[in-house]
Amino acid sequence: MIHEYEPEATRRVTGETESSRASRGWWDRNADEYQTEHGAFLGDDRFVWGPEGLDEAEAGLLGPADGLKGLDVLEIGAGAAQCSRWLAAQGARPVALDLSHRQLQHALRIGGNIPLVEADAGALPFADGSFDLACSAYGAVPFVADPVRVMREVRRVLRPGGRWVFSVTHPIRWAFPDEPGPEGLSVAASYFDRTPYVEQDEQGRAIYVEHHRTLGDRVRDVVAAGFRLTDLVEPEWPAWNTQEWGGWSPLRGNLIPGTAIFVCDRA
Repeated sequence: MIHEYEPEATRRVTGETESSRASRGWWDRNADEYQTEHGAFLGDDRFVWGPEGLDEAEAGLLGPADGLKGLDVLEIGAGAAQCSRWLAAQGARPVALDLSHRQLQHALRIGGNIPLVEADAGALPFADGSFDLACSAYGAVPFVADPVRVMREVRRVLRPGGRWVFSVTHPIRWAFPDEPGPEGLSVAASYFDRTPYVEQDEQGRAIYVEHHRTLGDRVRDVVAAGFRLTDLVEPEWPAWNTQEWGGWSPLRGNLIPGTAIFVCDRA
């Protein structure tokens, strides 16, 4: 009998190249399962900021929905471009960018005539000042070794006065086990340990990487990239949302934040 190798979970240093390669491979391999498991929650044309279910139609973090018409918007880490479809429905001109070819194939499957670009967020293939807005719902930022490089690229492609809004796992979650039940409510690690979380194969090659930054680190990254932080949103868990998503759950969501959303204006 052949036993499939279970990836080893560890905390170790990993750089930009290894992180990027791991992310591309992981999302290409897992895009089908991800869209099957979470597609109904995300919808085909909703803009959801995270597992809590905060909707951009309600939150207006990019600005009033009726003000999006005619704006050029870049979605980074777009997956199947659900957010971009919502933006297009408001009259915006979105471009959906993702590192994963398979995720973008799901965007094609769903349809919607959204321009799709396969590229690394750290080297955006656009001219300076191409967009009015940029957004990312759990895309790219948690998976890159150098988030300032990504944000400087975002600033470069934004026009003066442009806005950049991105969501990530709330940094406090790194101190707790990634479990939705009671076992996920006790501190198990140092919040200040920035060592990346890595899953690696039997040769020691990273196949999944996620990088931890404290809340203060994230603020400093935003400022170092030339943005002004105008809001930091920590969505509360709504009563209507009864589903678990990995380590996110009603139990944990009612006690500790699970998502942090940074609203940044181009300085």
